[in-house]
Amino acid sequence: MPALFQPLKLRSLELQHRGWVSPMCQYSCDPDDAPGVPNDWHLMHLGSFAAGGAALILTEAAAVTADGRISPRDAGIYTSEQAAAWERITSFVHRHGSAEAKIGVQLAHAGRKASTWWPFSGRHGSVPESDGGWATVGPSPLAFDGYAEPAAMSGEDIEGVIRDFAAAAVRAVDAGFDTIEIHGAHGYLLHQFQSPLINTRSDSWGGTEAGRNRLMLAVVDAVRAVIPDSMPLLLRISASDWAAGGVDLPASVRLAREAAEHGVDLVDVSSGGAVAHQQIKAGPGYQTGFSAAIRKEAGVATGTVGLLTSAGQAEHAIATGQADGVLIARAALRDPHWWLRAAFELGHDMAWPPQYERAVPRRSF
Repeated sequence: MPALFQPLKLRSLELQHRGWVSPMCQYSCDPDDAPGVPNDWHLMHLGSFAAGGAALILTEAAAVTADGRISPRDAGIYTSEQAAAWERITSFVHRHGSAEAKIGVQLAHAGRKASTWWPFSGRHGSVPESDGGWATVGPSPLAFDGYAEPAAMSGEDIEGVIRDFAAAAVRAVDAGFDTIEIHGAHGYLLHQFQSPLINTRSDSWGGTEAGRNRLMLAVVDAVRAVIPDSMPLLLRISASDWAAGGVDLPASVRLAREAAEHGVDLVDVSSGGAVAHQQIKAGPGYQTGFSAAIRKEAGVATGTVGLLTSAGQAEHAIATGQADGVLIARAALRDPHWWLRAAFELGHDMAWPPQYERAVPRRSF
């Protein structure tokens, strides 16, 4: 059996194979009538991956509070209405997944990168309050390039965010999600606290590496405390800020090791997003080295993501021990049946949805 299609068990969650869907923001919620509420677009988007053979589907970033949304059109899980809409989607995935698909929600707070225009709005930067935007917060009053300056969070604000993550996790469990991923990457709030390029605090929430990591680990503790012990907890991190003086791989290994001690079962390894002057050296599999090092040195399961587009690349990453799972993003948008295609290309007999069985390839896809 190809390494990519070997099953994986995380706590009590049994995944049929190692090919998963990476979180991808859709910016498709109605900001006026149903802010933060996932809708038919999200059902179609995520459901297509279930029919296409993905073993684990991670939702886009779901904000844990209204001011934590990246844009006014982003999804949330801070109200009962949003949770009910997510439950409709989890039920669909569980009913129609061709690989007994499982689904996880990514809990997030955008911090200083909140209240921004969505990519296809034709505009850039922060959304003013007159257009539905809001004031943003962060560890320090340092703005991301071209965005509004955030207010530095007080200790009370920080404790409130920790409670927001925990409350969102409870809603996620009730909505039928199989796992939860905490978003600690890409320059959003938890990563902002972690990065010395952004967090200039001198109190217990900054000042040292331990202080900067404190919020990330506090959120892990809060979420772990309210979800079933049988449910795995994932953490996405940026292994490198790709900028001098920022987060680097050794620091990420230390964070991953400590996160595992706090109950994280898999670290979803990405990179970048903290600062505009980052210098990313991107290419096929450019982040697999980060994943491999964290997996080996921190002793925790990892997922890898980033310009992995072919079945052969994904198979190589798993077979060579660079990761325990491969998360597909843009390639999945181009082909929502990526996993069925990959199984065929790797010679693995994978069940198709019965509605599609007439199209199962015999000699070519």
